[in-house]
Amino acid sequence: MAHSASTSGPAGSVGQGDINPWAASGIIFAGVLLLVDGVLGVVKGISGIASDDVYAHVRNYTFKFDVTSWGWIHLVLGIVLGIVGWSILKGAAWARATGVVLAAISLVINFVWLPYQPIWAIVSIAIDGFVIWALCTESSKAVI
Repeated sequence: MAHSASTSGPAGSVGQGDINPWAASGIIFAGVLLLVDGVLGVVKGISGIASDDVYAHVRNYTFKFDVTSWGWIHLVLGIVLGIVGWSILKGAAWARATGVVLAAISLVINFVWLPYQPIWAIVSIAIDGFVIWALCTESSKAVI
């Protein structure tokens, strides 16, 4: 007799087609965090573009950019992160892999940006780390 892939087996075991509730929750949270990280990126970007004295002026730093350049980097990355976060929540197949790649890029950019705004950078690094972990731990279906 054929066994449906979406039914639970004995003792509440999960079939191949079922979504692990912990994984689905992590994916939803990762999508929301990417949206939040995107909004933070847009705010960081607008702040850097609008005013050069918002961020610390760092001297003799290997990765020194003009504050306006950092603003544009964060603005563009923030918009893309927000779009991918929304796409993860909508269940787009491409969005999870793209989210991992963009969160990794965002993590590196925020690490390089660390001397300019340490608190914002550390918060963004933590968000990106969790997003990468949540999107890589479990494969499941669309969550919304």
